[in-house]
Amino acid sequence: MFMFPGEMASEPVNVNEFQELARQALPKMYYDFYTGGAEDQHTLKENVAAFRRIMLRPRVLVDVSRIDMSTTILGYNISAPIMIAPTAMHQLAHPEGEVATARAAAACNTIMILSNMSTCTVEEVASSCNAVRFFQLYVLKRRDISAQIVHRVEKNGYKAIVLTVDTPRLGRREADIKNRMVAPQLRNFEGLLSTEVDTVRSNLEALIKGIYDTSLSWEDIGWLKSITNLPILIKGVLTHENARKAVEVGVAGIVVSNHGARQLDYTPATISVLEEVVHAVGGRVPVLFDGGVRRGTDVFKALALGAQAVLVGRPVVYGLAANGERGVRRVIEMLKDEFELTMALSGCPSVKDITRSHVTTTEFDKPRSML
Repeated sequence: MFMFPGEMASEPVNVNEFQELARQALPKMYYDFYTGGAEDQHTLKENVAAFRRIMLRPRVLVDVSRIDMSTTILGYNISAPIMIAPTAMHQLAHPEGEVATARAAAACNTIMILSNMSTCTVEEVASSCNAVRFFQLYVLKRRDISAQIVHRVEKNGYKAIVLTVDTPRLGRREADIKNRMVAPQLRNFEGLLSTEVDTVRSNLEALIKGIYDTSLSWEDIGWLKSITNLPILIKGVLTHENARKAVEVGVAGIVVSNHGARQLDYTPATISVLEEVVHAVGGRVPVLFDGGVRRGTDVFKALALGAQAVLVGRPVVYGLAANGERGVRRVIEMLKDEFELTMALSGCPSVKDITRSHVTTTEFDKPRSML
């Protein structure tokens, strides 16, 4: 059972309650690292708040005796359109780190995207359980090291590369600067690259500045495609211009994301630009959604606006900090249970029944007879 200090045993009843459990379980430096956003944290708040401005338009007298939440991502079946986003350094949250997260994802029959900044190796995660998983990639100045990582990922059965494109430099995360946040040596780079940096500030900024390739451009998608046969998705798209360009260069999918509001503050909440990206893509590649998902209703809203699935980041880490693999499983199961209930109460027996007409974002979305 989950225990609140000074209280009788109490189970969380929604995903948001795991955040307080994580705060109690973690050293302040690590909790601040996971929860923090860039600068004023305006976008951090908006990622969640923007969902509240989207209302549902349910249909009644629909047979919802059977609800099918399953869907496919790049041809792989998952139990619900809820995936695990790439988040860094899980061993700061729990000793079993990404291995525990991977096992929870497998138990819930969903896809985990392993972070490039994982504290467990790609091999450890691959051997921990049998499941479909993707790998998130940052391109380094040492392209040969990035190529080695990609080849290891392929060898160990990962099914796609999720290239993060919004981090040429690290966003200004002031809590990490104040706490002088220290990142551990990242084991995927052992023997290849030192990720230890001496600095009186957070070592994360110096680390990223030292190893990430700031020259990365659209032309480099071709380089990445030349060294792997895996499908490549790009994560960090917020505009229709970039969405069209991504399709032009031949990516296999797009993740609408502002990096959990950790990079550039005052970018829009991702849910507010999802539809713009979906329209630009025009169904040519799948669009995934990342940012601010805390309820099953959020999952429903993102699908109604055109996402094929959502990625969940911070809540997964909070569940991991609270109770390891079991905590992660509970977070995913809670979101699935809420999503299933939302589908039933909205009159949608299957994911394909969720349409744009099931949500309203402004007065202009209302049928003319209501205006």
